[in-house]
Amino acid sequence: MSKENVLITGANGQLGSVLVKKLQDKHGINHVIASDISTKINFVGIFETLDVSDFERLKYLVEEHHITQIYHLAAILSANGELTPLHTWDINIKTFLNILEISVLKKINKVFFPSSIAVFGDNAPKVKTPQDYVLNPSSVYGISKAAGENWSKYYYKKYNLDIRSLRYPGIVGYQSSPGGGTTDYAIDIYHKAVQEIDFKCFLSESRTLPMIYMEDAILATIKLMDAPKESVKVRTSYNLSGMSFSPAELVNSIQKIYPKFKIIYEPDFREEIASSWPSSVDDSFARNHWNWKPSFDIDQMTELMIRKLKETKLLNA
Repeated sequence: MSKENVLITGANGQLGSVLVKKLQDKHGINHVIASDISTKINFVGIFETLDVSDFERLKYLVEEHHITQIYHLAAILSANGELTPLHTWDINIKTFLNILEISVLKKINKVFFPSSIAVFGDNAPKVKTPQDYVLNPSSVYGISKAAGENWSKYYYKKYNLDIRSLRYPGIVGYQSSPGGGTTDYAIDIYHKAVQEIDFKCFLSESRTLPMIYMEDAILATIKLMDAPKESVKVRTSYNLSGMSFSPAELVNSIQKIYPKFKIIYEPDFREEIASSWPSSVDDSFARNHWNWKPSFDIDQMTELMIRKLKETKLLNA
């Protein structure tokens, strides 16, 4: 299989737990090293406990496993980030700087850094937010991601470190529970629907946000990392889009399967965070540079989410 040896930080998270398995299929199970500060895992393969703020431990693992690629997914997400702003900054930025320094020191081939639509602020156009619009984030999570984008570009220019990044919209997948992100309502709502429980939504009925189904998010990540270096022309982070919808539109989709499903709107501080984000983004750079194209729309996502969660419910019964 692959001659690459891949390290994934934050592998127990929503994206990481799925990406581990896809990269194992691609590179071989013994060429993918999953790591996390938490030892609870839901995949088979090589796992190492890692606090990415520990530079020496990170360096040891890179050397021990002859790492050639790093996917740095360890982070505190938007809603949880507002509860502990300074801690969030430390985790999201200081750990990334450790990754960058190790990558230069050990001549890592490629690094993946996940950014977010949270980098955009109130000043950005809400519809089809441009790739190159000025970043003015309103949350500490967004601030940390905007800073990470600039560090990525700096290390690329100064050290020729091949860092690639996506500005993820909200990611919806059945493989894990909500993880503290503002867009995670779109995961929790499916869990409640399958359990036939009314859903309390912390966003307003019409709060439209960019979203993407997990399979598309994974596809985009691997597609970007596989692209020839000369095709990757954005060295901050690429806008990425799958679909856009509001809680009301998502409920309408669910009610096609569960007609009696009900939602109660109780907006809180997460509504204020979301109000500064785009309702859709222009991802034409990703489409043109490395042929990005999503596969799933809202109803296809709903059908799969409900079917997979029902299967899981039966297995756990």
